[in-house]
Amino acid sequence: MTARRAGGTQGEGATGNGVSGELTHRVAARLARRRLLARAALLWERLWPALWPPLGVAGLFVTLALSGLFTLLPGWLHLVVLALFACGFCVALVAGFRGWRLPDRGEGDRRLEKASGLTHRPLTVLADRPAGRIDPATEALWRAHQARAAAAAAALKVGVPHPGLAARDRLALRSAIGLAAVAALVSAGPEWRSRLAAAVNPVLAAPPAAPLPLRLEVWVTPPSYTGLPPLFLRSEAGATAEVPVPAGSKLAAHLSGGAGGVPMLVIDGDRTAFAAIDQTAYTVETTVAAGARLAVTRDGAILASWPIRVIADQPPTVAFLSPPAPAPRSPQLRLAYEARDDYGVASVAALLALPARPELPPARVPLAAPGENTRSLRGTAQPDLTAHPWAGLTVQVTLEARDGADQVGWSETMTVELPERAFTHPVAQALVALRKRMTLAPAERNAHARELDRLSAAPEAFDDDLTVFLGLRAARSRLLRDRRPEAVEEVQDLLWELAIRLEEGGRDRTLRALNAAREELREALERAERGEPIDRQELERLSRQLEEAMQRYLEALAEAMRRDGVETLPFDRNARVLDQRDLQRMAREMQQAARQGDLERMRQQLAELERALEALRQGRTARMESPERAQQREQGQQMMGAVNDMLQRQGSLMDRSHQRAQERERQRPQQRGQQRGQPQAQEQTRQPGQQAEQDARQQQALRRALGELMQQFGDFAGEVPEPLGRADRAMRDAVEALRQGNDAGAQAAQQRAIEALQQGAREMQNQMANRMGLMESGDGEGEPGGDNTDQGGETSGEGRQMGEGRDPLGRPRRDSVGGRDEGSDVVVPTEMELQRAREIQEELRRRAGERERPQQELDYIDRLLRRF
Repeated sequence: MTARRAGGTQGEGATGNGVSGELTHRVAARLARRRLLARAALLWERLWPALWPPLGVAGLFVTLALSGLFTLLPGWLHLVVLALFACGFCVALVAGFRGWRLPDRGEGDRRLEKASGLTHRPLTVLADRPAGRIDPATEALWRAHQARAAAAAAALKVGVPHPGLAARDRLALRSAIGLAAVAALVSAGPEWRSRLAAAVNPVLAAPPAAPLPLRLEVWVTPPSYTGLPPLFLRSEAGATAEVPVPAGSKLAAHLSGGAGGVPMLVIDGDRTAFAAIDQTAYTVETTVAAGARLAVTRDGAILASWPIRVIADQPPTVAFLSPPAPAPRSPQLRLAYEARDDYGVASVAALLALPARPELPPARVPLAAPGENTRSLRGTAQPDLTAHPWAGLTVQVTLEARDGADQVGWSETMTVELPERAFTHPVAQALVALRKRMTLAPAERNAHARELDRLSAAPEAFDDDLTVFLGLRAARSRLLRDRRPEAVEEVQDLLWELAIRLEEGGRDRTLRALNAAREELREALERAERGEPIDRQELERLSRQLEEAMQRYLEALAEAMRRDGVETLPFDRNARVLDQRDLQRMAREMQQAARQGDLERMRQQLAELERALEALRQGRTARMESPERAQQREQGQQMMGAVNDMLQRQGSLMDRSHQRAQERERQRPQQRGQQRGQPQAQEQTRQPGQQAEQDARQQQALRRALGELMQQFGDFAGEVPEPLGRADRAMRDAVEALRQGNDAGAQAAQQRAIEALQQGAREMQNQMANRMGLMESGDGEGEPGGDNTDQGGETSGEGRQMGEGRDPLGRPRRDSVGGRDEGSDVVVPTEMELQRAREIQEELRRRAGERERPQQELDYIDRLLRRF
């Protein structure tokens, strides 16, 4: 063997450029690389099937760890599962590498030959050599054989490794575990590190949880009638400022976190324990009535404390501004009062006591129900007590004011004789006098019954009115047979109705019947609008009932007007005669709409009919107006025109103040850069000062004019609206600011003056309406800065009457009551559209007073106001 290898070596050295040289230089390096790759492929084909079982166990563990399953297990079970996975990994590792070995060189050559499709092991031929010496012919043959083997080795292929794992893992568990691991990694997100660490670190004993941080919240909620917001007490250390707490406030405290026992709420030694919500949270609620210090303690330690000042709710005060007296030119009692309360007056009432019968409880007459937080209330009430049984008798009047806590304050007691209605009918006068005697001596029933007998015995005195006769006899029988104390009051009410009937005929009765029929029809339409089933015959019956009630009312009204010496029924200010055929036409159209089931048309006809009747009532009032009332109306219009003029002049002054303030702001940087004493800077400073001084004189003149107006209105109505006083004070502030060169302060004061003038104008109109009995929104200048409405928000009757049924050119509309078809196609806005226009105009005026708006917007608003 040694001789064959040596011979082979010697033979190769002898050949020089033979086959062995070519193998060394061209094939050896390539063959070495192929053999290395072949052995690596064999290593992978043997290693991957051996690694798959332990890697599968590890993949399953990582998937469960990333999903957070181990964090949900108790410590002991976590440890058991971790041990099971470790054992499974070791078992799978041992089973996979059992009988495993590294591939050798021969196995690598066999793989190369198999992958390349070579036969007869050419790689072995390249490594073999002849044994012993051979003849030249044999050597040539051997060389040819090696050359063919070398040519075959030049095309060697390693091939793709084939571990054959699919045959072992027929269920493809490797893919399922891989996908599950990727999904768990995506689900874990940035927590994947902490979850893996928690999976290999079981927590056998949980560490003691740290106590939550202490958090204390204390709220003080004042009573709702105070209008004050809730107060949050902060628990910072060193709080020394007193906390004002209205008496009766609700205190709620909530404490969470910390360690210790049940906390306590301490108010001047009065301890209240917190109620437990859970193991770490507590709450308590109480009412604060008195105390000087509030504290929250726990286990004797003070967690927080505050000095408090409990503010007691004072009872309201009320007083007469002037002694009670009958209202001028009206059978009403005039009560001028002023009420005050620290948080707001809830109600004001007058208590009437009858000195002749002190055992009777006082009669309560509500005067005002102001809104919330009305701390000061000043007004004049004129309740109509003519129907009260005490009318015409001397009573004692005491004002009563209540606040939100139901505390009561009383005024001094004054004596006055209640106004009573003047009756002209003799029997009505006798009935009213009898009512007074029944009030003073209710026990003398027999005497009262004899008086009723005397009146009923002469039916010709009341025109043989059967209703009055039966009423008198019923009153007599009730006095004698009904021994209840309330029977006397019931008889007095009946006598009042009889007296009204005798004085006014049937007009009031028919008016009440008409209103009842209108209300019944309106309710039926509202039920139909809500979707309730309504029979058409029922609607037709209600429409016919309304027509009959309207006819009876018109007849009674015509009879009353003939008695008063009025021959026509004026419909509007121009005394256009109301055609009753128009009312009948509307009633027939309403019945026709009821038969057709046209609810919308019925609502329209009902609204038009109500407007016509209201215009009829207002027209009669205007026609019967006395010359004195007309003079008062004209005087009121002049005063309203003066208020309008003041508003325009005050607005001009405010505009100039605003312009000067802006000009000063623009010139301020320039003046800083100029030297003091330069003529240009002095001139720029002098000109605005001269203008401000001139405006100050005009503002003072305007204030004097307001004072004169207030004096005139006080003589006219007896009371000056409070907003006019505020306007006077604002004008005084504006004068002082203008003289000091403070244009911004002057502008703010002038803005307050404008707002007070607008509010004062509204109150002036309301007082004139109460004095004269109607409000004219169509005459005069109208309301400055607002619409012509009364306090209730409804347009006043005279204003409706003047414009009702006519277009802006004064022509009657064809769709109005009594209108004539004169070829007019003018469409006049509805009341809703007019109200919306007034609201827009009011909003424009409000924005025009906000001078901090851009100048371009203010100019646009001014153009709109001047145009419309």
